Amino acid sequence: MKTLNLIIKQEFFDQIIDGTKTQEFREVKPTTIKRLLQLDEDGFEIEDEHGNAIPIHYDAIQFYVGYNKDRDSALVEVKDEYCEIFIDENDEPITYEEGVDKDGNPLVWVAEQVVFNLGKVLEVHRKPVAENRGK
Repeated sequence: MKTLNLIIKQEFFDQIIDGTKTQEFREVKPTTIKRLLQLDEDGFEIEDEHGNAIPIHYDAIQFYVGYNKDRDSALVEVKDEYCEIFIDENDEPITYEEGVDKDGNPLVWVAEQVVFNLGKVLEVHRKPVAENRGK
C-alpha cells in the first residue's frame, strides 16, 4: 500500500474521523513537489491532456496530529486525487519565482494544490490520556 504521511491540526483530524471533512488539500511547493506530483526524468511535472499536473497516486494517507511522539493518528483511504491551479481575478494562473535553473535563470512556478478525495478511515490511534495528573 502506497501511503503519504501528513501532519494536520487536531480539529481537521477530528473532522476526518467523524466524516465531515472528505478532502485534504496540499499546496505544491518546491519542497513538496517530489512527494505530490509525477515528474519526468528531468524533474518537470508530467501533465495530462488539459495541461494539469498529474498527482502521485497514494492508496492511503497516514495523518498525524502535530509532531509529538504521543499523538493521534489515522490511516485513511484515498479514493482519487487531482490538481487545481490557483488563478487570479483575470482567470490567469498565479505564478511565482523561486530558485534558479542550471544557467542561473529564475525558475517560474505555477501556484497549485493537490486535492485528495478521502474514503474510509482504515485505522485510528488515539494518544494516551493522562489520568489524575498532580493528585
